[in-house]
Amino acid sequence: MTAPSAAPARVLLADDHALVRSGLRLILDAEPDLTVVAEAANGFDAVQRLGEVPVDLAILDIAMPRMTGIQAAREIARDHPEVRILMLSMYDNEQYFFESLKAGASGYVLKSVADRDLLEACRATMRGEPFLYPGAMTSLIRDWLQRAREGSAPPENVLTPREEEILKLVAEGHSSREIAATLVISAKTVDRHRANILAKLGLRDRLALTRYAIRAGLVEP
Repeated sequence: MTAPSAAPARVLLADDHALVRSGLRLILDAEPDLTVVAEAANGFDAVQRLGEVPVDLAILDIAMPRMTGIQAAREIARDHPEVRILMLSMYDNEQYFFESLKAGASGYVLKSVADRDLLEACRATMRGEPFLYPGAMTSLIRDWLQRAREGSAPPENVLTPREEEILKLVAEGHSSREIAATLVISAKTVDRHRANILAKLGLRDRLALTRYAIRAGLVEP
């Protein structure tokens, strides 16, 4: 007897152009693991819709009236931390890209290649992984090098050596069981350390931990 398939991820689609929403909805609804359950024409409406409809993933256009996608992302990350966020933009703009990450987005997709990248980005985001188009990765590296040249200090170290060790392994993608085997401790101990790390850093998931580990120099970007 085959196991039942997982329910599709519920998607909120926010863009001020109805034609764009319609095209993106066709792409998403054609996939068995994704379903659009709500639409919004601006960031304010997107935030309101989240209070009305259960959503797993919010796809937000950056340039929207009343409230931009980045402003909406900040509110969603604060009030609905269980919802994953993916930004959509016409612009390959470094400032937009970095502001999106700071606002809590897991990825940034260019509208010009949405037909190619959107589905991969949605699935990566739902797995708790970042999605970065090639130009964005170049921007991240450039920013990292600029900070190094300016002598910017790494984040203040609030973790114990053991917690740093576990954070690095988590950021590298290892499971609790694999980390336990590597460090010769129990998986329960690993989970306890992970919870302590999240609490100390004020973070909420593996993606956020990975971002912190990159900034702290524990793993390479």
